[in-house]
Amino acid sequence: MSERTIRTIIEGQQILTASSSITVSEAARLMRQRRVGAIMVVEEGKLVGVFTERDALFRVVAEGRDSTAATLAEVMTPNPQTVQPADSFNRALEMMHEGRFRHVPVVEDGRPVGMVSARDALGPELEAFVYELLRQEQIAEVLA
Repeated sequence: MSERTIRTIIEGQQILTASSSITVSEAARLMRQRRVGAIMVVEEGKLVGVFTERDALFRVVAEGRDSTAATLAEVMTPNPQTVQPADSFNRALEMMHEGRFRHVPVVEDGRPVGMVSARDALGPELEAFVYELLRQEQIAEVLA
């Protein structure tokens, strides 16, 4: 595996952030528009949480919450683990594997500068295959 830095992966990335006061429904629309699986939750320029598609599924849909009323503050993952631009991508992958999550915010001085995901390590075919397996697993868990 290469020793790419996080900086090389997020170069040119347009970050997606939102306030903790927006609704889940609003966040989901932003994520769909940008075709991303996570949004960084920011207050006064500082990262306070992350909201992912998994949070939407497990903390909103599975719990029967109203996505037009629930705010990110209620369902986000607060104080997520982060990496810095100078860190190796391997470090981020190890964090994702150990923590069983797929997105890691990249911060400098507490301010979000990017997001890396497991997808950054995959080719398009493998990415589609893994996504489908995860989707099926999540659906089965919700229906169980």
